[in-house]
Order: sequence, then structure tokens, then C-alpha cells
Amino acid sequence: IHVGDIPKAVAKLKSIGFKIDVVEPYTVTLRRGGFIVDLYTYPAFAWIVYMDGQKLLKDYSEDIEVYGVLARSLTRDAEVVVTAAHAVYKELMVLLLDCITITKWFSSKVIDIAREFTVEKSLEIALDICKAIEQGVAEAPYKIPLPHIARLYLSKAVADPYFRRTALNILRYLAKRRQSGYIILWRLTRKSY
Repeated sequence: IHVGDIPKAVAKLKSIGFKIDVVEPYTVTLRRGGFIVDLYTYPAFAWIVYMDGQKLLKDYSEDIEVYGVLARSLTRDAEVVVTAAHAVYKELMVLLLDCITITKWFSSKVIDIAREFTVEKSLEIALDICKAIEQGVAEAPYKIPLPHIARLYLSKAVADPYFRRTALNILRYLAKRRQSGYIILWRLTRKSY
């Protein structure tokens, strides 16, 4: 979501019963019952940005109709890239739904977008995992081994200035969030979503 649209989106969601759950530098999370809406301005984990969200919206969005209302959305190609990057960088696991999105909407343009946003390694990892799941060699959800994640983060830090600039935000994240050590340990060791 565009940074300037956050107040309007939050107000609209609150008007239909959503309550703010978490406010972070790059995300606002709202909840209504068991339904969660994350409003991302920049795709990030622990306040570390792994893609330029505003450039994504500027260059790879389109108007779609949702129940008779026009809404701004990422193109399918960009959605594939964001899905793979989110699964690998933030969730550290690939779900069956991720595989469906990635494989059904995949096109040659996806590779170009992934390169442009320096997330091509996450796309490669997600595609390999989806192929293994499809062949019955692995099961979804597939937890990505920590050594692979460590290498991925290191190569991302070398290639991506946004990632490098925001990497130290993890220290602020740890200092400001109660139980942050538990949250990180849980995310690193969980076996399902």
C-alpha cells in the first residue's frame, strides 16, 4: 500500500469492525475475529526491508475490480515475485498456496522483476521447493533450513542497498518488542504457519 494511503485504509477497515493489532515501521496489522489484514508499505521482516514497496506500486500495479469497486493491486507477475520473497525472507517456509500462486502465474517477466528487486535467489529457492513438493519429494509447508537462510540473507545484504540500510533495524526491533527473542526463536524453529 502507498504510504500516503495508510490512514484512509486503516479508517475504512476500522469502520467495518477491524481493530489495529500491531503498528510497525513498514506494516500495520488489523484484525477482526480470526481474519487478519497486513498493510505493507515495504515488504519487510523484523523491520528489515527486502523489497522497495513503493517502486513495486509505481511500476507494477494495476486497477482491478473487487465487488464493483476499483482497487489498486500488484500485477500477477509482481505478485509472484512478492509471494516468493515473502515466503523465503519473512516466513522462512513455503506453503502449498505459495506454490500454487508461483507456478500458476509464473511467466518470463517474473524473472526480470525478481532481478530488478534483487530477490531472484528467493524465487529460485521457492521454485525448487515447489517442484520438490509437486514431485512428492517434499511436503508442504516446507521449512527452509537455517543454513540456507543465513546464506540467502548474506547474499541479499551484499546485493541490496535497502536491505543493508535497514539491517540494523533488527536491533531496534529486539529492543522495542516484548518477547522478541521468543518470537524470533519460534519463527526459526516452527514447523507450520
